Amino acid sequence: MDCSTGSTEVDDVKVLRTPSIKTSLPSQTCLTTVRSAIAQRQLLEQLRFLQRKIGTTPLAMSQGPDLTIPTTSLSETSKPYTLYHIHLPHPLRTLVLQKRYSDFLDLHSSLSTQAGTPPPAPLPPKTWFGSTVSSPTLTESRRRGLEIYLQAIATSPDSQWRSTSAWQSFLSLPSNPFSTSLTSSSTVPTTNRPTIRTSAHWLDAHTTLKTQLRDARQAIARREQRETSVAAAHEASAEAKKALVRAGTLIAELERGLRTLQEGDSGEKLAEGEVRRRRDMLSGARKEREALESVLSSTMPRAGGGGGGGGGMGAAAKENGGVSSPGGAVGGVKSSGAATAADKSALLSGAPSQHQQGGAGRGGRRRVLGAAPVPETVQTRELDNEGVLQLQQQIMSQQDEDVVDLAKVVRRMREMGVQINDELDVQKAMLDMVDEDVERVDGKIKIAKKRVGEIK
Repeated sequence: MDCSTGSTEVDDVKVLRTPSIKTSLPSQTCLTTVRSAIAQRQLLEQLRFLQRKIGTTPLAMSQGPDLTIPTTSLSETSKPYTLYHIHLPHPLRTLVLQKRYSDFLDLHSSLSTQAGTPPPAPLPPKTWFGSTVSSPTLTESRRRGLEIYLQAIATSPDSQWRSTSAWQSFLSLPSNPFSTSLTSSSTVPTTNRPTIRTSAHWLDAHTTLKTQLRDARQAIARREQRETSVAAAHEASAEAKKALVRAGTLIAELERGLRTLQEGDSGEKLAEGEVRRRRDMLSGARKEREALESVLSSTMPRAGGGGGGGGGMGAAAKENGGVSSPGGAVGGVKSSGAATAADKSALLSGAPSQHQQGGAGRGGRRRVLGAAPVPETVQTRELDNEGVLQLQQQIMSQQDEDVVDLAKVVRRMREMGVQINDELDVQKAMLDMVDEDVERVDGKIKIAKKRVGEIK
């Protein structure tokens, strides 16, 4: 820098050059310019440092010998297992991940499936004789093997394993905004590894599943409204389809998580009754999803023509030779095989459709497959699903108390029966004794009569 001419130049920072000023600058202005140039240079050096750190992918931060497993520990569960502490360095701090050996097995399987080839290094073998919980030597050997396994993947020239979603999920790596390949691969769900390992997580996922089904039901209801335009109807169909796809994914994850909780692989095991209850919940959600999917895949009505009802459709079908009018359905479909908007709304709301009502009016009765649905009672009419469940639990609790009281009565009656039986045995013994006495007295009387006869 030349303060006499006022020209400011920094050798390493070309962008900070300022045009030369022909006039002389005051000393204070020159000092301010120098300070500004120094501050800008320091800022640029910091930006370059951050660029070297951030410009690389997050996977690069885990490459090389920095990815280590220095320590291990035992889990604080009823059935202890070994946890391996993976140290993952970051620019500001070191992230420590705790993984068990089964997590490495799931990672190896997922990497082999998603990348198409197994990782460059094998996993340490599973031992059938001995356990890492009670053998420090075996724990240290497996720790070194797992560390070599991770470092082989991290330092491999081929990044096909590091670019999979299984690797990112295993190391809790965020998606890289500067890499399109990683962004696309991070959207692939890891279906080979159960993500639900606790009972609370399972219940949260089931709540999300019910939310998705409710969103799908609301989207289908919006699609079937009479005033809905064609564009809005297609948009509602797309929303319903997305919600149903998410619901299907959640059902699969919940099934895998329920199997994990049933077997107790995650350290938490559910009772058989709770497993059956949750399996019934999944079955109901699956049936509801299939019903909504069948409604969604049916013919979508045109805007403003979906509320014609079954009667108008039948009249139009007679005039068009068995084909409904364009106001009834898109493109015109046969009235005997198409579902109108009233039928779909009736399916969603549980009310009888117009075709069923028409059939009932013509024939005086309508055909019902299976048993008729149980009508609502005064107690359940104003309750939602949770209220009905709570009412059912109260009824079952009251029935359990009645069973306990009945068991007490039966037990008391049994004791009385035993006492009566004992008393009958005593009375029978006494009667036998009386019978013997009577026979003995009768014999003596006969002998006495015989002697009296001889005396006469």
